[in-house]
Amino acid sequence: MDSQRNEMAEPWPSYSSSSRGKKKRPRSPNDDATSSQGRTENSTSLGDNLIFSDTLIALQLMRTQFPKLEKVVTQPFILQSQLYSSVKDRTQVDRDLESLKKDRVLRVFKLNTGQDDHAIMFMDDYLKQMQSAVRRSTGKNKDDNEVFEWFEKYVLHSKLDVSIDHLELCSLLSHGGDATDKHITLLMNAGLLTRQLIDPNIYWFSIPSIGPILKGLSQKSFDHCGYGGQGRKEVLSLLNRRKYKEMLLSSLEKTRLRLSPLDVRFHLRDLIGSGHIKTVQTPTGLLVRVSTD
Repeated sequence: MDSQRNEMAEPWPSYSSSSRGKKKRPRSPNDDATSSQGRTENSTSLGDNLIFSDTLIALQLMRTQFPKLEKVVTQPFILQSQLYSSVKDRTQVDRDLESLKKDRVLRVFKLNTGQDDHAIMFMDDYLKQMQSAVRRSTGKNKDDNEVFEWFEKYVLHSKLDVSIDHLELCSLLSHGGDATDKHITLLMNAGLLTRQLIDPNIYWFSIPSIGPILKGLSQKSFDHCGYGGQGRKEVLSLLNRRKYKEMLLSSLEKTRLRLSPLDVRFHLRDLIGSGHIKTVQTPTGLLVRVSTD
């Protein structure tokens, strides 16, 4: 059977932007009718929509396929590694992300997983997530709560990096009023900022209420091969238990994971993009195999 398998021959077209040559506002997920109700049903096979030539289209589709989570309310996000699994030209992906960030279409966040994980969230979704967090965290002192308006108006729209230092944060917030350490504590308690452990004067921008989801990606469950995250480890364990360390994608994506709140399709895209697994076309369908490179 191995002799009949050939590496996936489907072409990886280069990114072609329709906006080149004329200024055009990038489409947000709310521009698409299929996104008007949030997300579409995850009925389409991963193998039918694995490769894209357009970064924004890939992001929009992966947004609609974000798993429906139990007991956790969060707006959809996409891992940067997942994007790399779908658009071959990583340099072009990075350029497109920078352009989309500058156009305030999306934000990129460094995740607290102990690994080099970055999440991408459309700005409209992030603002909804932020508003939910603010409603949960606001207290009786309305004067202190105004810092959330300052944060959205003066910080989010001018600072596009994944982190910000204390002095710059205070400087930007001061455009709204007298910013104090108490105000910054409110932002941290709402989950909008996370202080770096190595340098306490630096803050990561963060996605509120995402903590329970990160156990599927967290480094806390590293195995001896260095694969971190309970969900990642579980998918790789399923493959490694097979004689040839491989499974048909159609069978694997039906698996219900026990150790991650995220679904198997989410982890498959991530593992393909990070190079831990690869896909191989066979007469019986697309095969997922543990990488040995």
